[in-house]
Amino acid sequence: MPENDLALLVEAAQEAGDIAKRYFQKDPAVTDKPDGAGPVTEADLAVNAMLESNLQNARPDYGWLSEETEDGPTRLHTQRQFVIDPIDGTRAFINHSKDWAHSLAIVENGQAVAGAVYLPMRDMMFAAVKGGGATLNGAPIAASAKAEDGATLLGSKANFAPAFWKGGTLPPVERVFRSSLAYRMCLVAQGRFDGMITLRPSWEWDIAAGAIIAAEAGAQITDQHDSCLQFNNVHPQVPGVLAAGIQLHRALISRLETSPSKA
Repeated sequence: MPENDLALLVEAAQEAGDIAKRYFQKDPAVTDKPDGAGPVTEADLAVNAMLESNLQNARPDYGWLSEETEDGPTRLHTQRQFVIDPIDGTRAFINHSKDWAHSLAIVENGQAVAGAVYLPMRDMMFAAVKGGGATLNGAPIAASAKAEDGATLLGSKANFAPAFWKGGTLPPVERVFRSSLAYRMCLVAQGRFDGMITLRPSWEWDIAAGAIIAAEAGAQITDQHDSCLQFNNVHPQVPGVLAAGIQLHRALISRLETSPSKA
């Protein structure tokens, strides 16, 4: 059993990849969650079952929050919590795209302190621990320091509706899209893109691991109101996410409308 939390997450993410690859491009059974919450495949459930068993056996005093496990109040009374998305980018997984990931984090006092995001089909393991920097496949990574003009910003088209930007004026950036929120945050950490944004309420399991990785790579990461991200909430969502180098982050925050939005 790994002695430290980051090694535990990395090992579990690798095992998750081994399971998911057995289902990938083989049309696993898909069901739709209630209330329009999206699809779930038998691969999601198989990965979740393994992670819940292995991680909780390894750290029985840690709370548990996962997209594919019914939530409850127990985690709110623990010092540390696992925050897990067995497959982030399930629609991409179903559509045979490689841009899906396993997103595993550990949270303490509302802050992500360790995280691993693994893309098995790209053989990319992003990892970070608080105060220890961020890595991709063991090599250090760093976020871009690019300013606003000509920056590349990861986000869905809905986030670039004029109503969300002061005066209806969009920022002078190039919009790019990738399916997985966790992957988008890691691409910012890697410096391949300059920033990422989502203006809709974001589930903690989608972003906790990416948050620590981006932060440790030197990116500024907040919600859309420029507040620090807080995890292990009673309702496990935060009001959007913006991650970028400091200059770009400040520029984008200054352009956003202050009223709540649901892009």
